[in-house]
Amino acid sequence: MEQAPEQWSTLHFSQSNPRAAARGDVSALLRRVAVSLDLLGDVQVGDITFHSEMTDGEDDLTMTVYYDREPRRR
Repeated sequence: MEQAPEQWSTLHFSQSNPRAAARGDVSALLRRVAVSLDLLGDVQVGDITFHSEMTDGEDDLTMTVYYDREPRRR
């Protein structure tokens, strides 16, 4: 008898810089993501992805953070 594949779920959010002069600023995006993580409180981050796409002659950056509400391991 075959077993059903293991299933799991995780929370996530994606963030980009505003569509202004700082749109392609990696440091600004990292700071924005850090502030968002601080606002979430004690969560366990499973993965962070970074995506860069050229739009209108400028880099459009996006980061996605995958996390669980479980407190992080110490």
